[in-house]
Amino acid sequence: MSQSYHPTTRVLALLELLQNQGQVSGADLARMLEIDRRSLRRYIVTLEEMGIPIMTVRGRHGGYSIMPGFKLPPMMFNEEEGFAISIALSVARQMKLLDAASSIESAQAKLQRILPDKLRQRLKAADAAIELNLQSAVVPADKEILARLSHAVAHKQSIHLRYRGANDVESERMVDAYGLAFHAACWYVVGFCHLRQDIRSFRLDRVIQADLQTLHFDSPVHFSVLSYLRSAVATIPRAFSVEVMLKTDMQRARRHLPDTIAVLEQTTEGVLLYNQSEDLTWFARQLAALPFDFEIRKPAQLQIELKEVANRLLRDCLPKS
Repeated sequence: MSQSYHPTTRVLALLELLQNQGQVSGADLARMLEIDRRSLRRYIVTLEEMGIPIMTVRGRHGGYSIMPGFKLPPMMFNEEEGFAISIALSVARQMKLLDAASSIESAQAKLQRILPDKLRQRLKAADAAIELNLQSAVVPADKEILARLSHAVAHKQSIHLRYRGANDVESERMVDAYGLAFHAACWYVVGFCHLRQDIRSFRLDRVIQADLQTLHFDSPVHFSVLSYLRSAVATIPRAFSVEVMLKTDMQRARRHLPDTIAVLEQTTEGVLLYNQSEDLTWFARQLAALPFDFEIRKPAQLQIELKEVANRLLRDCLPKS
């Protein structure tokens, strides 16, 4: 093991070693778990208190083992549960959500071991056959930082961040973390930044260090991390500010326009689209692909770009003389 583990995790790891390897010496167990002999003995006692019968053989060739014939109750899943877990693990692996590919593969292997043979074969076939068209993470989330931020969110506990911004400038922030989200191929934590005295988002791959604090906070009622990120990413100031009235309803608009393109607002006339763009030619092509009518409010240059896109399409459709 190369990381620091919570004591509960080590107890479970000790149980797995004893289950899989039979009798193991105390020195080998301590080395594999990266603990001292005193801590090992404490974890052995914990297993015994859980009702696991541990045999201790002293001497040069001694060690610890689980009493022969003892079997832990099997963890049982029905077909739907097993399939759901298998697909979730495949998604995590293919999207590279965590820097823990080996742990995901290990979890999949354990799942395969505890399932009935017929279900195991069906899940293997599904895993081999199904390809998921997913947007992988730019950088997988660091397990320790993700765990600490998750704890901060769940327990409403402020956290101190050492953060490297997009300009490579480092800063230190005290943050009341409202939630975590995976959005537009990146992990984010969103919360109240004490330095800026406002709600801010922070990319996890730019977090250098995260330390839990004793200070607690109250989260805003019904705050949506994803809604905040959609708005924040789509409204970052750029060269052109765009407003377009879409002659459709919100459901259809969202079906044809990804979160990263625009902020959408339902109005009595239709759905009002807000966008900040560096490339009006590209944005005109996105509008040209929409299956419903729209009206460009601003900028006027976007109308010119859209006419050019339409003229080019007409030229391409005409037969060559």
